[in-house]
Amino acid sequence: MKLIILFASMTGNTEEMADEVAEGVREAGIEPVVKNVMDASGHELGEYDGIILGAYTWGDGELPDEFLDFYEEMDGLELSGKKAAVFGSADSSYAQFGKAVDILKEKLEELGADVVAEGLKVELNPSDSDKAACRALGKKVAEALA
Repeated sequence: MKLIILFASMTGNTEEMADEVAEGVREAGIEPVVKNVMDASGHELGEYDGIILGAYTWGDGELPDEFLDFYEEMDGLELSGKKAAVFGSADSSYAQFGKAVDILKEKLEELGADVVAEGLKVELNPSDSDKAACRALGKKVAEALA
């Protein structure tokens, strides 16, 4: 089984979450491919059985700029049968808390992916309990592939 974790991170919070998600995937016996979204293209998703996307929320509830091209490249993909999940860091001082997570989850569902977990939103930098939730998310997606 092949699983990819793609993320965008400005301050390091979402990257830290991605590392923890990857650890959870490894605990379930799969070695994930972990990439910054800037080093990936949307069509790559078709090569994987599992897809986990991570993005911080920018501004008033938008995807970060570095995720926009990738998001557009996802248009038209057929992701039926693929297990997926989404995570990201956010700031509750904005009205749209973690909206990037919702945007990506909706896109995956629209393309036919089986989103196996609620979108995981973390306030700014992940605490120890947030890190445990990230590992659990990774493990859940990996186990869904078994």
